[in-house]
Amino acid sequence: MYFVKVYVTYKDSVLDPQGEAVKGAVHRLGYDEIEDVRIGKYFGIKVAKSDRPVEEMIEEVCDKLLANVNMETYRYEIMTSEEV
Repeated sequence: MYFVKVYVTYKDSVLDPQGEAVKGAVHRLGYDEIEDVRIGKYFGIKVAKSDRPVEEMIEEVCDKLLANVNMETYRYEIMTSEEV
């Protein structure tokens, strides 16, 4: 069994209106040192062991479903059930 953590965020070149709203709220709270806030998505995925490489499956799922690869980027961490 594998546990995969997938993080999806907007590319740096894409405007993040939610991040801008949070940054404004943070500044209103007096934290002017915070220069940027980016909002993203997190997915926790359990994958059963199979003959197919888990990296291949996760790449396909991210490319086809979890991320809009035109606007977003993703990264993931794969852990075995022993590491969780």
